[in-house]
Amino acid sequence: MRINVIGTSGSGKSTLAKRLASQLNVPYIEMDLLYWRPNWQGTPDEELYSRLEKLLEQPGWVLDGNYNRSRDIKWRNVDLVVWVDYGFWRTLRQVTLRAIARARSEQELWPGTGNRESLRRAFLSRESIILWSLKTWRQNRERYTRDMADPRYQHLRFVRLTTPQQVDEFLASLT
Repeated sequence: MRINVIGTSGSGKSTLAKRLASQLNVPYIEMDLLYWRPNWQGTPDEELYSRLEKLLEQPGWVLDGNYNRSRDIKWRNVDLVVWVDYGFWRTLRQVTLRAIARARSEQELWPGTGNRESLRRAFLSRESIILWSLKTWRQNRERYTRDMADPRYQHLRFVRLTTPQQVDEFLASLT
């Protein structure tokens, strides 16, 4: 099984992707881990795509992340796209609480990068994950709705989950 879990930052896609990978006993692949370098520098697309393609050669995986510019690579051999589409207020609450928790714990977000969330970055910066979530929530919803209807992706199976109860039911259906 090859699954791409998508959704706005803070929606819960990483949590679901990790649970899916564990339940299905397949590798968990995190796009943010592939992309982010030390000091919040991104990986150039050519290198990112090369690393991604190598990882996706495995017979099964759960891929966590949007990175729409890599969609052709991600969706080339994907079996299922799972869209975590919680409402605006729930997503905003989740991303805010996560940013606060990460800032308090000072946890490194991706090993070896030294990248950590801070309250300043979360609330007072143009690079704020909260601001990013605010700006992209509606865009993502429109994009994924179009993707589900796009003839180019008719071969894909989409699952849209809009509540935590639906997430639990979906996970239970896989056992």
